[in-house]
Amino acid sequence: MPEGDTILRAALKLRPVLEGRVPDALVTHRRFAHDRWAERLAGRAVTAVEPHGKHLLLHFEDGLAIHSHLRMTGRWRVRAAEPAPPPRTWLAIRAGDREVLQINGPVLELLTELRARARIAGLGPDILAETFDASAFLRRLRTDDPTRPIGDALLDQSIVAGIGNVWKAEGCFAAAIDPWRRTADVSDEEALAIVAATRPRMLASAHGDRAPHAVYGAAGGACPRCGADIRARGQGDANRTTYWCPGCQR
Repeated sequence: MPEGDTILRAALKLRPVLEGRVPDALVTHRRFAHDRWAERLAGRAVTAVEPHGKHLLLHFEDGLAIHSHLRMTGRWRVRAAEPAPPPRTWLAIRAGDREVLQINGPVLELLTELRARARIAGLGPDILAETFDASAFLRRLRTDDPTRPIGDALLDQSIVAGIGNVWKAEGCFAAAIDPWRRTADVSDEEALAIVAATRPRMLASAHGDRAPHAVYGAAGGACPRCGADIRARGQGDANRTTYWCPGCQR
């Protein structure tokens, strides 16, 4: 599933094409035909492209917004405008000689601004926000199940928005915290250390600097820090595979 860095990267590409402009054309998949998107958005400028965790909002004048969540299959793309969109395009927005495409994204909806805000109201602070709200993160973490492993808690978007399975593993490794340790046994300083280690790496990835993974996908290989064998095991209700080094993550 695309994580917060992927969504921020998409937003950075969409903003110069869309923000402040009235789209020349807007075409949706036939499944949206009865919602009359083109008619409802005609003449309205895009006021902001807003990422929050794994969600993306396109705000339009006069109180309408498009809400998107890519889940496992979707992606955003910017390209030179062409006559026909590629297969599985749910949304195409043309502005000048460029167009923005949302392809195969299972969550795509045109909402009032109020309803769009409601979609993200329950999320935790965005790890990639301009200023990370550390106090909100800790407050949400401490009201969660204290017996829950910290690695599983980091995937809960109501605690912190934007971290997925890759950055959970990489962040815990960078902070040398065992992802299986109970949240109750992780101090506030340690929890913030995971965020402090994860946030700059995700920001770098969002801006195109994608460093190799240290542990994710490397089960059975040697830990780059201590040389122990990297392990992998399913974690949480969704049984998402967690990668970690038992030699140096405590």
